[in-house]
Amino acid sequence: MLNIVLLEPEKPSNTGNIGRTCVLTNTRLHLVRPFSFRLDDKLLKRSGMDYWDKVDLVIHDDIDEFLEYIKGNDRVFYVETFATHYYHEVEYKDGDYLVFGKESSGIDKDLVSKHKEHSIKIPMNMEIDRSLNLANSCNIVLFEALRQINFPGLK
Repeated sequence: MLNIVLLEPEKPSNTGNIGRTCVLTNTRLHLVRPFSFRLDDKLLKRSGMDYWDKVDLVIHDDIDEFLEYIKGNDRVFYVETFATHYYHEVEYKDGDYLVFGKESSGIDKDLVSKHKEHSIKIPMNMEIDRSLNLANSCNIVLFEALRQINFPGLK
């Protein structure tokens, strides 16, 4: 099973969409607090449709708790626009963690710098001061990982 990790997500609609994707792809969703919405938020539930109660969800109280949870795991990939490797250059394996930062500021640069060899990016026009929507970014990377491991349990 693959793992999507959202560090301090800010938009319930993105989180709901990502949760729906996780249900439909047998992917575990990790949410790292603080997040700026409640889990009973109507936008979260609307975007997650009637899937939200089926999400394989793990909640971490903060980044330190999450880092302790994955301690010793070298199959953690940090997705960030300033990363050094492209997402499609990675050989994914079942059990990998795909970590995404909050919508407004991404992942802390120090964290990405500490894991430079495991930082990945999606190619995009960097002349624009914007990046892809979080839910879209999760889908792009997740489906490449799923493709590489032959879409386990999916038809």
